[in-house]
Amino acid sequence: MGNICRSPTAEGVLRVQAERRGIALEIDSCGTHAYHIGEQPDQRSQAHALQRGYDLSDQRARRVEDSDFVRFDLVLAMDRDNLRVLQAQCPQQYQHKVKLLLSYSSIAPNGEVPDPYYTGAAGFERVLDLIEDAVDQLLASIERES
Repeated sequence: MGNICRSPTAEGVLRVQAERRGIALEIDSCGTHAYHIGEQPDQRSQAHALQRGYDLSDQRARRVEDSDFVRFDLVLAMDRDNLRVLQAQCPQQYQHKVKLLLSYSSIAPNGEVPDPYYTGAAGFERVLDLIEDAVDQLLASIERES
């Protein structure tokens, strides 16, 4: 929603995992709402991600733009509420690009990445677990299609 917890975490994980696999991707994250534009990711998201080797400190929150649906091959939502917002904003010819991130998950297929903002450390760790799994499956899918 605000691009300070889940989406920047997913961006960081995807960036590092793609690089480790030698897959060149253009990766960015954004929110569906303009709550935190220009801010760094939540400090707790940064701390938990850094413990796993993902540096989120260079990221800044931004809101999704209409050009994102043209520019990117995939626009991945963390939950169904954000998925609906993205689908409503997305032009018809690009609807096929908008999906749930966890549609790639092996442990929670078509589930949602829960918002950890009002939770403790376990919430941020759960987000990382879900995102790492989905990113692994997404990259495996990209490798199969290449």
